[in-house]
Amino acid sequence: MSRPAAGPTVGHKIFYSLGQAAQSGGFDTAVGFLFFYYSVVLGLPGTLVGAALSLGLAFDAGVDPVIGSWSDNIKSRLGRRLPLMILAIPLTAVCVGLLFSPPAGLSKPLLFAWLAVLAIAARSAISLFHVPYVALGAELSDDYAERTSVVVYRSAAGILAGLAITALGFSAFFADGGLQRAEGYPGFGWTAAAIILVCMTTCCIGLRRYAPSLPQPEQIPQPMWRRLPGEVGEIFANRSFRLLFISAVITYVAQGLNATLNSHSFVFVWLLKSESIQFITYAFVVGLLIGVGLAPKIQLRLEKKSVVLIGLSLLIANWLVMQGSWLLGLYMPTGAAALGPMQFNSFVAGIGLGFVSVAYPSMMADAADEHEHLFGRRREGLYFAGLGFANKAAVSVGVLLAGVALDIIRFPEDIGQKVGAALPHDVKVGLVLVWGPFPAIVAVISMVIFWSYRITRARHAEIAAALREKRIAEGEEAAV
Repeated sequence: MSRPAAGPTVGHKIFYSLGQAAQSGGFDTAVGFLFFYYSVVLGLPGTLVGAALSLGLAFDAGVDPVIGSWSDNIKSRLGRRLPLMILAIPLTAVCVGLLFSPPAGLSKPLLFAWLAVLAIAARSAISLFHVPYVALGAELSDDYAERTSVVVYRSAAGILAGLAITALGFSAFFADGGLQRAEGYPGFGWTAAAIILVCMTTCCIGLRRYAPSLPQPEQIPQPMWRRLPGEVGEIFANRSFRLLFISAVITYVAQGLNATLNSHSFVFVWLLKSESIQFITYAFVVGLLIGVGLAPKIQLRLEKKSVVLIGLSLLIANWLVMQGSWLLGLYMPTGAAALGPMQFNSFVAGIGLGFVSVAYPSMMADAADEHEHLFGRRREGLYFAGLGFANKAAVSVGVLLAGVALDIIRFPEDIGQKVGAALPHDVKVGLVLVWGPFPAIVAVISMVIFWSYRITRARHAEIAAALREKRIAEGEEAAV
C-alpha cells in the first residue's frame, strides 16, 4: 500500500505533534525533576538515585526493539501504530503521578525500590506510545524536505509543552525555594500526568482516520521471539544506521550527564534562587525554538549531517565556556549576577539542541528508506526503536554517572533540609567538572564518529527514485 497522495495536512501535523508534547514536553520535563527531588529533597544517596533512574532507562531501552517490531507487524483497522499508542495512555499517566508521590516515611531501601519500580513502569509505558509514534512520523511522508517539516512540528510542540510544564512547576509548586521542599512535588507530578494524558489522547483522536491509510505491509507469521534477533541484525547491517546509532549513544551520554546535574549546579554553584532557574529554562526554550525553526532553512543550503555537527559544536561551547571560566577563576558570578550569563549560555545550548533534535530523526527516516532499498523491507519501527534505545540507554549511563559522581565528590546528603546552605569549594569544583567539561569531551568523540555518515541529499534522491520504480513495478505485477 502506498502513502496517501495528498500527504499530511497542517492539521494532521498539529495533531501528530501533540504526541511529542506528551513525551519530551510533558514526560521528559517532569521526570527531569526526579533526580533533584530524590537525591536532595528526600535524601536518597546519589548513587542509589542514579541507579534507580538508570534501571528505568535501561529496561526501557531493552523493550524498545520489541515494541518497534511489534508495531511494524500490527495490522488493524486503526493502522499499525495507533493500537499500542492508545494502550499506553492511561498507563503512562498513572505511573508519572505515582513517581512524584512516594509514601511518607519510607526507609532508604524501600524508597529506592519505589523509585526503581515506578521508573521502569513509567519508562516502559511511555515507550509503548513513543516508539510507534516516531515510526508513524516517518510514514507520514517520504519526501526528504517534508520529513524535516514533520519533525519541526513535532519538536515545536514538545518545546512549548516543556515550557508550559516548567512555568507551571516553578510558579505554582516550586516558588520561594520550593525546589528543596517536598510538599510541592506530588501536586506537580499529578498535574503533569493530566497534561500528558490530554496530549496523548488528542494526538490519537486527531490521527484515527489518517493513520489507517498509511502503509501496512504483510504480517510475518513467525513469533516475535524468533524473528526479532534477525531483524535487529538486519538493521545493524546498514552502515548508515550503525553510525547514527553509535553517534547518538555517545551524544546522549553527554547530554544526560549534563542535564541531570543542572539543578544541583544552578542552586549550589551559581547560588540561584529556585524561582530564578525557570528563566534559564525559558532562555533555553527560546534558543530551542530558534534552532528548530532554523534547522530546515539551513538544511536547504547544507546537508543534514552538517546541521548535526553545528548543533553539537554549540552544545560543546555551552559545556565549556562558563564552566571553564569558573574553574580558572576568571569569571565566578553568583546569585542575580549569574542569571544573565546562564541564560545566554542556555540560549546557545538550545539552538544547538534544536539543530540536533530536528536533524537526527529526519536522518533516521532517510536511513530507513535506504534499508528498504538494500534489504527489501521497511523497518521504521525498529529504526526509531534503535534511536530511542540509543537515547535511553545512553541517558541511563549519564544519569548513573551523575549519581556516582555526587557520591565521589562527597555531595552532602542532608543539604536538602538546609535551604541556603553552602557547599565546600572542592565539592563545587568537582560538580562543575562533571557538569561541563566532561560531557564536552564525550560529545567530541560523537562528532568524530559521525563524520563518516554518507547519506546526502543526492544519495537520498537516488534511493527514493529506486523505491518509486520498485513500487510501480510491484503495482503492475499485482494488477496482472
